[in-house]
Amino acid sequence: MKRTLAAVLVIGLAACGQEAPKPAAKASPTPAPATQPAPPPPAAKAPEAQKPDPNKELAARVKRAIEEGKLDGIDVTASEGKVTLWGTTQNAADRNRAATLAAKVDGVKSVDNNLKVVKGS
Repeated sequence: MKRTLAAVLVIGLAACGQEAPKPAAKASPTPAPATQPAPPPPAAKAPEAQKPDPNKELAARVKRAIEEGKLDGIDVTASEGKVTLWGTTQNAADRNRAATLAAKVDGVKSVDNNLKVVKGS
């Protein structure tokens, strides 16, 4: 019987030869030192700001020059330095003056005057 008991104890000890998992370490009771908050993770790179359209900028400058010349109701488009005037004027003098004002704006290479003379416009 002693031999049987000894054999069971040896087998039991052999089976227990593996280490039991250790309990997780407890967090330290001292608080972490105060630090600045971590910066937010970098967001996806924002798309580059679109470069202004030089044709739209030129058209806006020409329109501003015409409006400063006290002429209203004239639309302006531009393409590669060629400016086109659209709309109506009250007389031929205003039509010609609008083209002259447009031609004086820096960057204007040519003016296509599509203004129509309409009395009372």
